[in-house]
Amino acid sequence: MPDQPAPEIELLRAAYAAFNARDIDAALALMTPDVAWPKAFKGGFVRGPEAIRAYWTEQWSEIDPHVEPVAFHPEGAGLVLVEVHQVVRDLAGAVLADEHVGHRFTIEQGLIQAMEVCLISSSGLGA
Repeated sequence: MPDQPAPEIELLRAAYAAFNARDIDAALALMTPDVAWPKAFKGGFVRGPEAIRAYWTEQWSEIDPHVEPVAFHPEGAGLVLVEVHQVVRDLAGAVLADEHVGHRFTIEQGLIQAMEVCLISSSGLGA
């Protein structure tokens, strides 16, 4: 019988599934009240669930991102680096970006406290 994934991995899988389903409420329910989130397509950060709601609503009115976790790399002390395959389309369906990037999450008391985007090597983390 395979080992159960760590609670942090389950939390992050649920967050990606909610994001890809455009279920903002489900995603925000997995975050702390003071969560810090990168404005990946605009620059800077937003803080708190309502600021994330506004950012995502604006983002999804301009582009159609789909972010699929490929590998999870726990780094200890509540940090998890996730390798993701990110495909960004314009609203007409044309691919604007198709790349692998890293998302480093800070998990606090079972909730997402922060996320940052980071580069990963071209060979991928799992290579």
